[in-house]
Amino acid sequence: MNKTLVLFAHPYFEHSKANIKLTKVYQNKEYVTFRDLYEEYPDFSIETFKERKRLPAYDRIIFHMPLIWFGMPPLLKLWIDEVFETRWVIHHGKNSPLAGKKACIIVTAGGSAQSFSEEGFFKLNAKRYLSSLIESIGINNMSLEKFIAIYDADQLSQEEISRYYDEIKEIIEKT
Repeated sequence: MNKTLVLFAHPYFEHSKANIKLTKVYQNKEYVTFRDLYEEYPDFSIETFKERKRLPAYDRIIFHMPLIWFGMPPLLKLWIDEVFETRWVIHHGKNSPLAGKKACIIVTAGGSAQSFSEEGFFKLNAKRYLSSLIESIGINNMSLEKFIAIYDADQLSQEEISRYYDEIKEIIEKT
């Protein structure tokens, strides 16, 4: 199994029906490290050196979050800004400590897929709103293995949540 780091960032986790159920997929897996950034850094003081030091130990990084105000949750954005800081990336260049690693993005959104379409209210889909995270993954010479956008997250049936759960499970069990 690929050693997987899950960076979970949800400022209102206890109110998220879908994420409460979906994050259970990461439990009790010896090859998965689940980190809730809002639990770990409630004061937003990221330990940058420590974060950079632990990243090379993983084969895959999963960024799991809700879409908040058309982007990443603030703490995840800060984590990216500080850990993937430009000078660190430029210093390593193609020899980035993250080169060759896989990345996945799992994002939940309260609106419908239709509302996040060109014809919809928001005009852009979740992938477009998270383009800075996708670019950060690419600049670090990682490959984006999977992008899962879960729309209408608060309205999903048990069966729909189970299908997403199974899709995430397949990702973390993939070698």
